[in-house]
Amino acid sequence: MTNTIAVASDVALLDRKLNHLIQRGEILKAFELYYADNVTMQVNDEKATVGKAANRVRELEFLASIETVHQTKLLSEAIQDDVGFSEWELDATYRGSGRTVRHQVRVRRWAEGKVISEQLYCGAEKPFRQSCCCH
Repeated sequence: MTNTIAVASDVALLDRKLNHLIQRGEILKAFELYYADNVTMQVNDEKATVGKAANRVRELEFLASIETVHQTKLLSEAIQDDVGFSEWELDATYRGSGRTVRHQVRVRRWAEGKVISEQLYCGAEKPFRQSCCCH
């Protein structure tokens, strides 16, 4: 039992540090520090991308598609044993497609201090709508 608590505590700290870097816009730094060489990453039910090198290319392509990040918001997070769960909202302007808000949940599995798999569950993109004081 004590070992399980220690593992969850370590994973919680690592997951929080990773999330903090993402919130600061340091996505590539987070990727290099916290993802394993054999990491598997998958978005919804698309084919998984395997290996750090292939996922680095995927991350670079994603970042190149963004013109401006307006806000990256961590809505919630939780840890269960060696799994981190986080819920995000990304408000960004994408090249050629305008400003949208994306909602996603990330499920990360950790081993030996590194993310070995990450599943992203993404909802439909919603066009950005400016708030009005009339609500």
